[in-house]
Amino acid sequence: MSIPGPRYDTPFNIARLSHATLYVRDLDASRRFYVDMLGLLVTHETADAIHLRAIEERNHHSLVLVRSDRSAVGHLGYKVHAEADLDRLESFLSGEGLTTSWADVPFQERTLRSVDPQGIPIEFYHRMERLPSMLQRYGDHRGGKLQRIDHFNCFTNDLQGSVEFYHRMGFRTTEYTVRDGTDVLLSAWLQRRGSVHDLAFALGVGPRLHHLAFWVANPLSIIDLLDLMATTGYQANIERGPGRHGISNAFFLYIRDPDGHRVEIYNADYSAIDHDHEPLCWQFGDPLRSCLWGPAAPRSWVEEGSPFIGQEPSAPLVFADHTGSVAA
Repeated sequence: MSIPGPRYDTPFNIARLSHATLYVRDLDASRRFYVDMLGLLVTHETADAIHLRAIEERNHHSLVLVRSDRSAVGHLGYKVHAEADLDRLESFLSGEGLTTSWADVPFQERTLRSVDPQGIPIEFYHRMERLPSMLQRYGDHRGGKLQRIDHFNCFTNDLQGSVEFYHRMGFRTTEYTVRDGTDVLLSAWLQRRGSVHDLAFALGVGPRLHHLAFWVANPLSIIDLLDLMATTGYQANIERGPGRHGISNAFFLYIRDPDGHRVEIYNADYSAIDHDHEPLCWQFGDPLRSCLWGPAAPRSWVEEGSPFIGQEPSAPLVFADHTGSVAA
């Protein structure tokens, strides 16, 4: 196995990750968690769905909560640079043997949907309704004061296939992990917008979402959030952290929402803007890889994830035990 080289000649241009949809069993409990505690802003609300954005985001939403009888994940959304990119993407995806469709999605203009080769539902759009900036309206900032959506991290049962597919779509690998002394890929971090990652994959039972992440302004925002969670009935929702990853250098906290969906609160990573950025390889046994400070991740963090709607997870094509099926 190997990391493919970057591709700069794709006929379409994916700008960045954009949004995700979570299916939740108790919409009121999810509202309290994401709005009252984490501080996301409600941009539209009905009896069955809530659209949310973070403080610095101008797009209408980066997270949609949908009432359901089961906990699951819907489409992971990406923004493209131009309207014509959608038609070129449709041609590309069809050429990959994937089924595509055009969806009528609230607050988004033309939206292209598909399912990637490993079973992750994905959608692409060019225009979403724009809203006024809330960045300097400090009196309206609440709870965790989340600034923006940052990345998705997914379990895949075919890591090599996932990395190669997204490289064909113009993503570039910034960091990756291999089993010690081999070239067997265990995880990889890929980006479009010049950050450490828009999207990451770990080898494991998949497809499942390991976590979605929101960026905050500084580590003190994470400390403040921990104090808030500990004193407002959410102490049990704290799963891992705070800490600092070796991979990405990020200061992190992992929490679970009322349905068990994992959310990372994240900051202090680095930029990877240069076109010739060389991917950084980690050996799985390097103790600094997952956490520079030493504490190991709990087993729940290593093994558990959220299923994608309509997709049945399956075991990885390459063997990965509980110590090799990791997201960082």
